[in-house]
Amino acid sequence: MCGITGWVAFTRDLTAHQDVLEAMTATMNRRGPDADGTWVSRRAAVGHSRLSVIDLEGGRQPMVTRVHGQNIVLTYSGEVYNYRELRQELIGRGHSFTTRSDTEVVLRSYIEWGTGCAERLNGMFAFALWDARTERMVLVRDRAGVKPLFYHRTRDGVLFGSEPKAILAHPEVVRRVRTDGLREMFSFTRTPGEAVWDGVRELPPGTLAVVDRSGVRERRYWRLEAREHTDDLAATTAHIRALLEDIAARQMISDVPRCVLLSGGLDSSALTAMAAGGLRRQSADARVRTFAVDFVGGADTFRATRLRETPDAPYIRDVVRHVDTDHRDIVLDARGIADPELRSRTVAARDLPGVHGDMDLSLHLLFEAISRESTVALSGEAADELFGGYVWFHDPGAQQAETFPWTAIFGEAEREALTLLRPEVRARLQLEEYARQRYSDAVAEVPRLTGEEGLERRMRRIGYLNLTRWMPSLLERKDRMSMATGLEVRVPFCDHRLTEYVFNTPWSLKTFDGREKSLLRAAVRDLLPESVADRRKSPYPSTQDPFYQQELQQQGKRVLADPGDDIFDLVDPEWLARAVAGDAGEMSLPVRHGLERILEFSAWIDLYHPSIDLD
Repeated sequence: MCGITGWVAFTRDLTAHQDVLEAMTATMNRRGPDADGTWVSRRAAVGHSRLSVIDLEGGRQPMVTRVHGQNIVLTYSGEVYNYRELRQELIGRGHSFTTRSDTEVVLRSYIEWGTGCAERLNGMFAFALWDARTERMVLVRDRAGVKPLFYHRTRDGVLFGSEPKAILAHPEVVRRVRTDGLREMFSFTRTPGEAVWDGVRELPPGTLAVVDRSGVRERRYWRLEAREHTDDLAATTAHIRALLEDIAARQMISDVPRCVLLSGGLDSSALTAMAAGGLRRQSADARVRTFAVDFVGGADTFRATRLRETPDAPYIRDVVRHVDTDHRDIVLDARGIADPELRSRTVAARDLPGVHGDMDLSLHLLFEAISRESTVALSGEAADELFGGYVWFHDPGAQQAETFPWTAIFGEAEREALTLLRPEVRARLQLEEYARQRYSDAVAEVPRLTGEEGLERRMRRIGYLNLTRWMPSLLERKDRMSMATGLEVRVPFCDHRLTEYVFNTPWSLKTFDGREKSLLRAAVRDLLPESVADRRKSPYPSTQDPFYQQELQQQGKRVLADPGDDIFDLVDPEWLARAVAGDAGEMSLPVRHGLERILEFSAWIDLYHPSIDLD
């Protein structure tokens, strides 16, 4: 995994701006701590920071080749899991290779198929190709949007980068957030393409952009489509199992140490079992490495909630014994999680305040610890969106609601959380109207199967909203927190073959036994201990140590002590005063989340000094 950046300009000589390119590339060094490189011509300049995973010596970038005397230059981030098959096909078509890397396969694929190469790649990726033959830059992002890619139009071209920070490093870019950007920051959904920063656009998943003298043109090369599902239950579960086995095997390929993130839930446990089986087929005594997060005090401090009925640790132990993994718990304490410096690092990783609170902080610490022992990790992200794991998939009210299904469940808490904003700011943002419009836009995209009505039609809609409006926030979180520590996290459940198949499986099959994730459970049950196979969905854990809430209040008091702080252009100081004066032990979740958001905003303002324009 890596960080990429670059600059295309058609009316100036970029060879005179090597220093700017190097500054942009330097912002990506946490994504790629192993090496970096730049390439500059008059019209195009590209930079690359590398995390070495495949062909450690041969995959250096930017990668350059010449075709008919003209340069074709690639800067690439990600993994292509079918690169070996593509390499053989390209050799059959007359191409020769000088490395074993998937990077060179991407480059040769473009030479052979042009922009049509995107449809042939199975993986998570974001890359930019400068083609001097036509003086155009091609930007490509994977189907699920696992790997990020942003761009900013300039007066004569574009700037681009894996993260906004690469673009913001350019001296001509103003660090401004306008009204719609703030609306995105405070909405409980993600709008494809919106990047919050003024003038910066996120290339949507499954999309490529061509940049030439005529401007920037985006083209969707992949989207979710409605297709008739003809397999019965037995054939469906068998096909899902076969896909998962193939996906797990492909995504364990690495020239560096790899592991699985194990939570004791159905998704991560299934990946662990399949990864272990694949390794043992290669070597009888091979054991898969697993890591899990826990907190000081463990089960002694656990308190059951509506969404989290049981602690993870007992189920993790069951999987470790059942599969025989080489396991390690990463135990975190509330003092480390509450550290303001850690919060600043997570904000810097995202370039924006977050919405996940201490879960971002603990995830950053978890990945930091894992990266000392492993470079690649498999994660169960996206299984809930695909197989129907969340509570809102199964709540009749959420199924019928004319809003985002998570809002139907947590709408009151969402509205309470927004009271931290100044009343005049809330009035200006009109967040409820913004959410209604974004919901309407999203529903208009949902593909329709002829004759599909009633509950099946509703559930296709909910599945689509989860995959396109909820999942992107979680994928972004996982990418930023992992890449900030030099860890590559792979997400097997985002494989487009699995997504296409399960998305089109009827809801009646997805819930054939009346439970959540019925198809996934049926497909992998024989691999798992019974306790895990029958466990209900449990989200990523949050610290329950009262010290954390006490520390939130102390840090909030420090913000409140400076009434001239720019944060009070947005935040209601009376809300903050009430929040820090209450009983920390009785703090409600909306107040806790509100304090976390205020502290994130404070850190963001200190780091980026953004111009806030409520136009």
